Amino acid sequence: MPIPRPEPDELIALAKDVGLALSHDRACEFLTIMEGSFRAYDLVESLDLPVASPVHSRKVIAVKPAHPLNAWYATCETSAATEGKLVGRTVVLKDNIMMAGVPMANGSAILDGFVPSEDATVVTRLLAAGASIRGKAVCENFCMSGASYTSATGPVLNPHDRRRSAGGSSSGCAALVASGEVDMAVGGDQGGSIRIPSSHCGIVGMKPTHGLVPYTGIIPIEATLDHAGPMTRTVADNALMLEVLAGPDGLDARQNGAPGQDYTRALTRDPRGMKVGILCEGFTVEHMDPEVAAIVRDAAGRLTAAGVELVDVSIPEHHIADKVWAPIGLEGLTRQMIEGLGMGFNWRGRYSPELMDAMSDWRARAEELPVTLQLSLLTGRWALAQNGGRSYAKAQNLSLRMRAAYDAKLAGVDALFMPTLPYVAPLLPDADTSLAEFMTRALGVNVSTSQFDVTGHPAISVPCGQLNGLPVGAMLVGPWYGESCVYTLAAALERAS
Repeated sequence: MPIPRPEPDELIALAKDVGLALSHDRACEFLTIMEGSFRAYDLVESLDLPVASPVHSRKVIAVKPAHPLNAWYATCETSAATEGKLVGRTVVLKDNIMMAGVPMANGSAILDGFVPSEDATVVTRLLAAGASIRGKAVCENFCMSGASYTSATGPVLNPHDRRRSAGGSSSGCAALVASGEVDMAVGGDQGGSIRIPSSHCGIVGMKPTHGLVPYTGIIPIEATLDHAGPMTRTVADNALMLEVLAGPDGLDARQNGAPGQDYTRALTRDPRGMKVGILCEGFTVEHMDPEVAAIVRDAAGRLTAAGVELVDVSIPEHHIADKVWAPIGLEGLTRQMIEGLGMGFNWRGRYSPELMDAMSDWRARAEELPVTLQLSLLTGRWALAQNGGRSYAKAQNLSLRMRAAYDAKLAGVDALFMPTLPYVAPLLPDADTSLAEFMTRALGVNVSTSQFDVTGHPAISVPCGQLNGLPVGAMLVGPWYGESCVYTLAAALERAS
């Protein structure tokens, strides 16, 4: 439809909002000149975008179905290729991933009822590889929580103890894979959202190198932090799934053209002679449970039986990089995910105008945002108002220094090793939980995961033991595009556990 034209008084008010003073005559003069640009807008709005019809059919079975773990957002049936690496495998998608004809809410009431008309690249690749996509898994509200209790549909329960958090924000993905309802899941990770629920639920979760898996068709938080990756019960399935997902699609500005690799070959590589750096700072993060640390150290020791050499390494920047995340994540989500209506600006690739339309009335419904997102949004907006983005810019520059610090140590070892999380899955909050405790449980768990969203290094969480019947995860971190090396070590750890 044509873009509405402003009246002179409306233009005068708009000008005042950006610090300009226009007279009525000047406003009329401006409007005459602006008409040419407005006609260009009209032309753009009149043109239809080419939308590729799904090659594979899909049928929605249920939306927000009752489930013992409250882990499904929507279930569906799909037809897929009859040949490929994932024939016979069942998959669930985190509910921030677009799948044509299947509802998507991103954990929020604001998007409830939104149905995309296009597939994300990862969906196209999964179906082409023969995977059967069974639906969408509940995720945290706009993915802004490391716990599993902020979704508009209610908390996702941990399959090992339904009184406890499943972790987030890919909460439903982890719960459904861990409980055996699907073989695989595609999760998203901006601060630990693949690895946190994987650790809490006892599965394998890989956050690949930034940009290795195309993010096209997935709702972002912040483009420099956005990652998508596989969540599975075994390392072998994880490597197989990444083979399908990885590689450029030509539509995502996060990517730099790096191809995927034959990751499954790495599983049979002999780990003898490989060197793993035990990251001292990874065992001294805030809230570290000494019993969790002991279990992870014991798991590292078991690698020596496979011929892996262990060395202690120190990277003091590890205790800084998670703080560097805050200006990037909070100001980035304000500008891109919220004010940018889920897409933002200034990047070349495939946008979703229909998502932007669905997000356009967020201000009128801001009270429906969870307190985690309300506080994050207010913090980001205040910081932007105070310093105009200077902290964001400085944090981005610091991220290069953080990456260099890890790269320097990774030059001497094949991977870094540490606990994924400082503690096992906590109890879900109740009515007596204070706001401060609520926020700590939701956002304070990523003290050893968010660093690698800032730096972009590949990081995998692998189950390595249990504490009081609850899973403990160990994290292996490799150099950029070093997923194959990480999988070799992860497979050795899995065999030794």
